[in-house]
Amino acid sequence: MANKIARLNAREQDPAARARNFEEVSYGFTADEARLEASRCIQCKKPFCMSQCPVSIQIPQFIERVREGDFAAAAEIISRDSLLPSVCGRVCPQETQCEGACVLGIKGESVNIGKLERFVGDWSLANDIFKPTRPIPNGKKVAIVGSGPAGLACAADLAVMGYEVVIFEALHRPGGVLVYGIPEFRLPKEGVVAREISKIESLGVRIETDVVVGRTLTVDSLLAEDGFGAVFIGSGAGLPYFMCIPGENLNGVVSANEFLTRANLMGAYHPDSDTPIFSGPRTVVVGGGNVAMDAVRTARRLGSEAYIVYRRSEAELPARVEEVHHAKEEGIEFRMLCNPIEVLGDERGWVRGVKCIQMELGEPDASGRRRPVEIEGSEFEIPCETVVMALGTSPNPLIASTTEGLETNRRGCLVADEWGATSRPGVFAGGDAVTGAATVILAMGAGRKAATAINDHFDQKLFSLVTTYN
Repeated sequence: MANKIARLNAREQDPAARARNFEEVSYGFTADEARLEASRCIQCKKPFCMSQCPVSIQIPQFIERVREGDFAAAAEIISRDSLLPSVCGRVCPQETQCEGACVLGIKGESVNIGKLERFVGDWSLANDIFKPTRPIPNGKKVAIVGSGPAGLACAADLAVMGYEVVIFEALHRPGGVLVYGIPEFRLPKEGVVAREISKIESLGVRIETDVVVGRTLTVDSLLAEDGFGAVFIGSGAGLPYFMCIPGENLNGVVSANEFLTRANLMGAYHPDSDTPIFSGPRTVVVGGGNVAMDAVRTARRLGSEAYIVYRRSEAELPARVEEVHHAKEEGIEFRMLCNPIEVLGDERGWVRGVKCIQMELGEPDASGRRRPVEIEGSEFEIPCETVVMALGTSPNPLIASTTEGLETNRRGCLVADEWGATSRPGVFAGGDAVTGAATVILAMGAGRKAATAINDHFDQKLFSLVTTYN
């Protein structure tokens, strides 16, 4: 009976209207809609959905509580493994994780786990039911570098264990990529991100903003002078890549990182903003990932005729299917199988277009995807005034270069084992600082693993002291 009910999708803003505003696209489920969708779950004895969740949320259990209408119990179940359900329900790639493993998806449509998680998270925030009991302090201090998903998840777990946790954030607002990278129309900042972070602060976690670790203070000083017994580095990957093609230094060429930071963190899309953002009548975004979709949809909302230029076919697009679908609905034009070879400028030094070349797919490369190959003589131009490079990011080298004995790989990422332990004793790392740009939920999973390892680190130190004393 349950699996014969059609999958329920949340209502959304009309595409023509939302392409002109920064209000959230999806309205989410009502209580009745959530209960109906939850009734589709067949409560598998071996829930593959749960095993594919990077933070191991007890998915069948919380969905069953939603089906019963006991939303408070559902929220309590989720909170055992995640304090950011309203965030994760909006931005996690459920289609390749929990929903991708749902058995209903084998012959039909998977349960809409993401929208159910979002509903529970939003219901919890609206009803202010998160009432944490602060644990007894254990007298040990841990420093967290970065207040993004990895740092927040690590901090929450350590706080529950009784640690005194201080997060050091370089920007003036906490949240990391949640506030500077993901647009308001996908993830509201005040109504969702700020309120989810306040739950973590209510556990006793202290967040200090405007602290650049490597300049204001260092990892070495935190360990040697400030009384911290361990440091977790969750500083993300905010150093953008460029193509190194002619014309890339013209006015009007920006990284997606800068473009989105201005719009999201600094509110530059507001007409009266003190930090305006330039987006000409026509904007070309180079790339095919989620960041590219965020940038091109932002440009559309700023009034641009917006294009995605991607060197592979649509089948190889790394962005979420939902984001690609939304972009197309909003009038974004996709130029597939082509690649920029030059940014063209006018006599004033401003962008006037992009020169591209057509591509075809050859043999698979190291990633397993077919390598794009240029088609000789197929060059063409796309007129535009703004070019946004959304080609990926790497970690800022500042922390590694100012920390003794911290190993990095050839991509500039910190080297850490599966539990976050780095080459420097007492220093742990996780999220994009280790993997390069990835997803919010993977960063959270890394932060939670590191919290467990940090707790073990303190236990081992205590054991060593006792052994030495005896």
